[in-house]
Amino acid sequence: MKDKTIDYVLRTTWLTVQKMYNEEAAKFESTMATGFTLLSIDPEKGTPSTALGPKMGMEATSLSRILKTMEKKGLIERHPNPKDGRGVLIHLTDFGREKREYSKEKVITFNNSIRDNVSDEKMNNFYEVAELIVDMVSNKKIYKKGN
Repeated sequence: MKDKTIDYVLRTTWLTVQKMYNEEAAKFESTMATGFTLLSIDPEKGTPSTALGPKMGMEATSLSRILKTMEKKGLIERHPNPKDGRGVLIHLTDFGREKREYSKEKVITFNNSIRDNVSDEKMNNFYEVAELIVDMVSNKKIYKKGN
């Protein structure tokens, strides 16, 4: 794998993980995107719709489609935000909380399986490299403005 580019390894790894999660979610007529959204919503207080996109790293248009589907399936409800009259809070329904727990179980199982097969040192290195990549990209340390 050493002759492959970093972005290739990141992309193919993520696509493999995404496929695994989608296969699991499909068993319950769901998707990975729905599970990820359920996990991003505060189960007690709800989450402002405007905070959800940035929290998940998603564009508003894509998130809007997911939320509409989730609302139709009875996973979420939208309520006016009492702290911001213009805003909307996304709340989980009882059914949404149930599906959230299922999604959480799947993520924990994945994480535990990887941790059981990778040393603490390698995991720490993985997180360190991932944080460095995020920092370098976020702070435009790779492609400067105008390049």
